[in-house]
Amino acid sequence: MPHVAAPGPRRSGGTGSRAVTGEGAEFEKVSGDIQVHKPMSARTKARKRALDVLFESEAKGVDPLVILDEHVRGGEPPVREFTVALVRGVAEHAAGIDERIRRATAPDWPLERLAGVDRNLARIAVFEIDYTDVAPEAAIAEAVLLADELSTDDSPAFLNGLLAQVAKGD
Repeated sequence: MPHVAAPGPRRSGGTGSRAVTGEGAEFEKVSGDIQVHKPMSARTKARKRALDVLFESEAKGVDPLVILDEHVRGGEPPVREFTVALVRGVAEHAAGIDERIRRATAPDWPLERLAGVDRNLARIAVFEIDYTDVAPEAAIAEAVLLADELSTDDSPAFLNGLLAQVAKGD
């Protein structure tokens, strides 16, 4: 049975052969497995861009709204409205979002110990769960999808559990 992977580049760094179908899906043969890469939806791309902004903000120690403004002014590629809403929402509600994540994790696993990608994916998803009309299941699925694409092998399951706990409430 072929391995099905999330959209985007492989994390393995190995070599393989790529083909694109007429429907826009990419197939890549790697070490005997075939990985299917489906194009990301506009909202998934917006979430990924929000993740990029939040991650860059942490790495540089700069307010995420400053980084967002730089990206909007740069305009290439254009920043989607949904990206702007996500970054502004996470920045505005940062303390409450981080507290929700802290309550959902083990006491011996502080927020600062989470991988940066996972921490910021969790923040985006918690913002969507708590402050938007996005269904919790959709917010969780999107975070898991991006974690599968961009983080460690353990991250999708970890985020799924953490965000399910957040969605259940206190």
